[in-house]
Amino acid sequence: MSKPERPSDTSFRKTWDRAEYAQKAAEREATVKEESKARAEAKAQGKKYYPHASTPPDAKETVSRQARLDVSSNVGKTTLVPAGASTGKRGRGAGFYCQDCDLTFKDNLQFVDHLNSKQHLSNTGQSGEVKRATLEEVRERLEWLAQRKREEAESAEKVVNLGERLEKREGEIEREREEKRRKRREKRRKTEGGMGIKEEVVEGNGIIC
Repeated sequence: MSKPERPSDTSFRKTWDRAEYAQKAAEREATVKEESKARAEAKAQGKKYYPHASTPPDAKETVSRQARLDVSSNVGKTTLVPAGASTGKRGRGAGFYCQDCDLTFKDNLQFVDHLNSKQHLSNTGQSGEVKRATLEEVRERLEWLAQRKREEAESAEKVVNLGERLEKREGEIEREREEKRRKRREKRRKTEGGMGIKEEVVEGNGIIC
């Protein structure tokens, strides 16, 4: 019968996977070499090297805004904010507030610069890289712009036609009013004193009003 193993004095200590940490060290070394190479290339070209931040794997490519940025909707309005609501730019205060980054900017130029910054793009899940359009996508875009221009021209023509129709209808209404006024004037001239009182003569020279 074998004897049970006696517990070791160091059995409570954490053990480390040597292969895993050797792989991490190799990856870190490769990253450092690539960064050093990129830094040397930038120096040779007379440029300043900026290290790239780590990009999440689910980050989407940066695209242009689909709607025009509205920075004048709060002009002339009063906003009440509690005292100490924001410290510097951090927090919601009086000004242009970015909900994704929890920052407040005092003027629209700073706000627009922030929307285009790496900090905002990273917080909104964008990689900051723009997709290069293919030839087919460029053709589709040009066709869409041409179609949009035609639709705008047609709508402008419809507006002009509508204005002409309104002017014509207003002229007809004015002529109808003038005709009614003419008939009222003729009716008043046929009555006594122009007061619209019509006299009827009956037998016995009696007058009925």
